[in-house]
Amino acid sequence: MPALTAEGVILRISPQLAARRSHELKKIMTKLSGIFTPTLVPFDAKGRINEGELRRMVNWLIEKGVSGLYPNGSTGEFIRLSLEERKRVIQIVAGENGGRVPVLAGAAEANMDMILEVSRVYADLGCAAVSVTGPYYYKVSQESIEHYFRELAKRSPIDIILYNIPQYSNEISVPVLTRLAMDCPRIIGVKDSSRDFPRFLSTLHLIKPQRPDFSCLIGCEEMLFPSLLMGADGGTIASSGVVPEVIVRLYRESVAGNIAEARRIQFKLLDLIEAMLTGTNFPEGFRAGMSLRGFDLGSTRQLLSPREQADLEGIRGKIACLLAECGFAEAASACRVAPQSPSPAGVNMDQIVHEVLKTLGKPGGNTWR
Repeated sequence: MPALTAEGVILRISPQLAARRSHELKKIMTKLSGIFTPTLVPFDAKGRINEGELRRMVNWLIEKGVSGLYPNGSTGEFIRLSLEERKRVIQIVAGENGGRVPVLAGAAEANMDMILEVSRVYADLGCAAVSVTGPYYYKVSQESIEHYFRELAKRSPIDIILYNIPQYSNEISVPVLTRLAMDCPRIIGVKDSSRDFPRFLSTLHLIKPQRPDFSCLIGCEEMLFPSLLMGADGGTIASSGVVPEVIVRLYRESVAGNIAEARRIQFKLLDLIEAMLTGTNFPEGFRAGMSLRGFDLGSTRQLLSPREQADLEGIRGKIACLLAECGFAEAASACRVAPQSPSPAGVNMDQIVHEVLKTLGKPGGNTWR
């Protein structure tokens, strides 16, 4: 497990030291805050986890200034990995991290015993907390959900962030969440990906005055700035894997009170976020964006139809143009306009790309940094 000294020399540290270092970091922190990046999982040509590329990704994200790492989330396609692969992802991420930033490990397993099994593993690896959704597939009552999390909080060897994502799992209602926050010290926060801003405001309003250390993280990048403005502690933001420099700056400008600049950055991000979220299957747009930043993600485990593959190429070209327009030169060569209609007479698309590349070399060419 590598660690950087002040002189920039890479040392190897033991798993025990990494775990102890992470535990000390957790004790210092009052709560999880800032930008946690949901890490994508790169695959090699045989469909296996590309461990070397995942390690490179971890170091790159930390160097870019993200506050923490969030492996085995929805963006990391945890549901498409085996149990052993999910454990291996956390082992790689936590090991390569070496205690530099907190790791929030996804532990949305199918039942209590499996959650506790992986929680013990992730605690031993030095993770700061685990993220757990409400039960999924079967619809269950709010009474059952509350009892489920109370029992988990009693038995868990590691702190818990509740993950509310009603699109894919049972919703954790605000009354249930509030009671759990008040009664269960082991439950230290919530990650809300419901896309329901009034609900998130209710969470802040009901819990924060009584438990200020309770971490409220937003999981929707379009709402990051308004959430921070209203008192959120940060977010788990998928686009921070593609443009970490931008999301980190948005967070810092927001907490510093530079409202106009934070608002400008949030609006500037919207087109990129939409391009990565819409189109073909999630999280293909984010995988395309990450590949444009120089990473080899390989093919996803979700098969795409021939039409979807063609659509993805168009989306990738659009994402590349958006990145290039804002100064990320490595994406410029892939900038293509989707061929939905013929170009107007006399318009040379290659010339447009050439002009973008020229602009990148001029002062002020990057409008985000």
